[in-house]
Amino acid sequence: MPSRTAGPRRPSAVRGAGRTPAPPRKPGGGGGVRQLYERARRAWDRPLTAYYVILGAGLLITTLGLVMVYSASMITALRYELAPSYFFGKQFLAALIGAGLLFLASRMPVKLHRAFAYPLIVGTVFLMVLVQIPGIGHAVNGNQNWIYLGGPFQLQPSEFGKLALILWGADLLARKQDMRLLTQWKHMLVPLVPGAFLLLGLIMLGGDMGTAIILTAILFGLLWTAGAPTRLFAGVLAVAAAIGILLIKTSPNRMRRFACIGASEPGGEGDPCWQAAHGIYALASGGWFGSGLGASVEKWGQLPEAHTDFIFAVTGEELGLAGTLSVLALFAALGYAGIRVAGRTEDPFVRYAAGGVTTWITAQAVINIGAVLGLLPIAGVPLPLFSYGGSALLPTMFAVGLLIAFARQEPAAKAALAMRRPGWGKRAGVRWKSMRRRVKKRPSGER
Repeated sequence: MPSRTAGPRRPSAVRGAGRTPAPPRKPGGGGGVRQLYERARRAWDRPLTAYYVILGAGLLITTLGLVMVYSASMITALRYELAPSYFFGKQFLAALIGAGLLFLASRMPVKLHRAFAYPLIVGTVFLMVLVQIPGIGHAVNGNQNWIYLGGPFQLQPSEFGKLALILWGADLLARKQDMRLLTQWKHMLVPLVPGAFLLLGLIMLGGDMGTAIILTAILFGLLWTAGAPTRLFAGVLAVAAAIGILLIKTSPNRMRRFACIGASEPGGEGDPCWQAAHGIYALASGGWFGSGLGASVEKWGQLPEAHTDFIFAVTGEELGLAGTLSVLALFAALGYAGIRVAGRTEDPFVRYAAGGVTTWITAQAVINIGAVLGLLPIAGVPLPLFSYGGSALLPTMFAVGLLIAFARQEPAAKAALAMRRPGWGKRAGVRWKSMRRRVKKRPSGER
């Protein structure tokens, strides 16, 4: 038989040799931006994202506000021959009490919040009536809206009126929705609008136009969340705008404030545009990263209300554009998380209350910052969670606790929290048992 001769071995065919090679990906292309967007969207859609955003943003704004209150109020305290930390100490005490209220509100069930609404609004109306009684109510900066509690402590009941209107209005609208009465305009407006006008009338008796504007914004927020028809909403808005214009036209002080929009050249120290112009000076001198914490020049007597209404200007001067944008980002995150809570819930009370709280905080922040920037008239309202004032801080922190409680009440968030707690304990127990098992089986080399 002829022997088989071994010839040269052919190289094996490479897999995919006939395929066209894929073009290389360009670094930094649209795919990377799209992937980053998808990751951010998935992270935001997680059940506990709104809970952590509200808690983190609220605490960060309050903490940064404490730092800026201490920095902005030192010179004012020394001018009144007080300790440099006088205003900071009062604000820190209010923040501690507010933290307790925030924790309490975040743990209270929704039914208890609804039951708390009626005693709160009755007590608030009673205190606001007491403010107008001579000898009990006291005027500050021309507005009679304070009650002295003894010593250095005083109370502004109108600040609690914002929270009272939200809880009472949300419970009222939720009850009417359960009875399917919100399709009729009279049930949507009565008694919500007359009750709000009662609070507005008591506030305007003291001359506090800024708080009245915030209360009006809360009323519109409740009506908008309840799905008020456009014609009804526009009608109520037109009536409120007409009343507001009348109140502004009949007050020379309010007309002077409107004349200071965009003012950049102040007159004498008694000029009504003095504060607005020096607020612009403080922001302009801050630059990108500011002059440094505590190094503000305007707070040395040039800028009135440096630690209250115009604390944002001192923040811009000392922390610069980076600091002010950080504050704006925190308020934007808090507002967006509140909108998410209101939009994802199935409980009508939670939807209306979350919408009211979000409207309150965002509207007040916009009005305060807009006045500091010279875009809006000076309304005399503090920056929420940031400015000095315990009467403003306590109800606002309770309202943030409300949002936290509502974020925890979402079905997906509730399920995630229920799975997280036992899961953590189970993993911890398994780890501890495994460690004990390893210790028992370890051979001993000691003799």
